[in-house]
Amino acid sequence: MKRNSQSAFTLLEILLAIALIALISTALIAGSVSLLKDKPSSPDEVFWKAASQARRTALKEGTEVMLSFDDEKKAFVVDDGGGQSTLPVPAATKDFGVDFIAAQSNGGDMMLVGGSLVDSQPMSSVTFYGDGTCSPFRVQIRATGGAHILDIDPWTCAPMLKALPAAP
Repeated sequence: MKRNSQSAFTLLEILLAIALIALISTALIAGSVSLLKDKPSSPDEVFWKAASQARRTALKEGTEVMLSFDDEKKAFVVDDGGGQSTLPVPAATKDFGVDFIAAQSNGGDMMLVGGSLVDSQPMSSVTFYGDGTCSPFRVQIRATGGAHILDIDPWTCAPMLKALPAAP
């Protein structure tokens, strides 16, 4: 006598499989959401965002746009003459600061910073022009761990390219 055996999943097995799939998908979704959240921006990233916004506004409006740093609010300020927008630096400490320094010296006070000779007279703000250029300047970002300087190309308002070492 031959038995006709049909194998199938029981209702309990199906419910357990669905519960396991739901548990795994919940863990994956929660993990991916935390990866996709905006991470706190570094001060350098906030500066480049502010400089990009100032340049874009100057190009669009065809006017001069001023970029400055507000020490009290710890934020970059973009002023197009008709209004201001602020871009705060996240997690800025009390000793955090930003200085705009003239890139070309006119015989003023000079000092050696990180092996570079810079003008020690800070500028209150820098100007972005309607033709896409900006005033020649450097940005010194000061924090608890020290300071570093960003060199700005006045023609493109982008990071200055480093010179290649001379060939031997």
